[in-house]
Amino acid sequence: MHKGLKPLLDIQELDIKMIRLMRVKKQRQGELKQIESLRTELKEQLTLKEEEIGEINKQVTVLEEKIQTLTDKYKKLEAQQASIKKVEEFNALTQEMTTVEREKASLEAQASNILDRKVAEEEILEKIKESLSASETNSIELEKEIKSSIDMINKEGQQLKVERDNLVGNADSESLKIYERLLRNKKDRVIVPIENRTCSGCHIALTLQHESLVRKGEAVVFCEHCSRIHFWQESEAVEGTTAQTRRRRRRTVKA
Repeated sequence: MHKGLKPLLDIQELDIKMIRLMRVKKQRQGELKQIESLRTELKEQLTLKEEEIGEINKQVTVLEEKIQTLTDKYKKLEAQQASIKKVEEFNALTQEMTTVEREKASLEAQASNILDRKVAEEEILEKIKESLSASETNSIELEKEIKSSIDMINKEGQQLKVERDNLVGNADSESLKIYERLLRNKKDRVIVPIENRTCSGCHIALTLQHESLVRKGEAVVFCEHCSRIHFWQESEAVEGTTAQTRRRRRRTVKA
């Protein structure tokens, strides 16, 4: 194995742990956003429904005023009719009263329909209020659990960073730059072993010449297909590294 890769293997293990932590953290933050989004949506629905009911109340008020005006007009015509002696005038007032009654009945029918609609909208409003209240109550514990989880992730991430900073001092600066550039691009392991003359990163077969170069460990060798850095996992130089521990675990599982 190229000597510059030895310290990078343990650094890589810490980086992979941090990448996984960040993914979990992002997922948990997404859950918080979903809870807040649901609450915001319910509040918006509540506001809109209250505005709709407010408009309905205005319509009812206008209709009631018109109905009252027609009621007063009808009473006035009725009073006039009582004092009329001529048949022609009496009939004319009767016809006008009939027209007023019809108009009033039409407005009352409209008012009745609107009031029915108001009742239905108020029922929906109560359901929205109940949903909002339940959401706020039920989400309190969930939000606490998620925030506690994020705090734990942050603490673990800080510990991993301290460990990583301690290891970075032992790494070759040029090799570290190459490794970190690859890691930023792939967000996954970038120093990988060759297994059965195949890159364990992209799983594409390699040439015998490529494998020979990796075995020698005289230079940093990149995968021709995915640009990952290769190392020979049977090398004694891997002994004692985290990579060796991972390989042994895989063998145990296979056995």
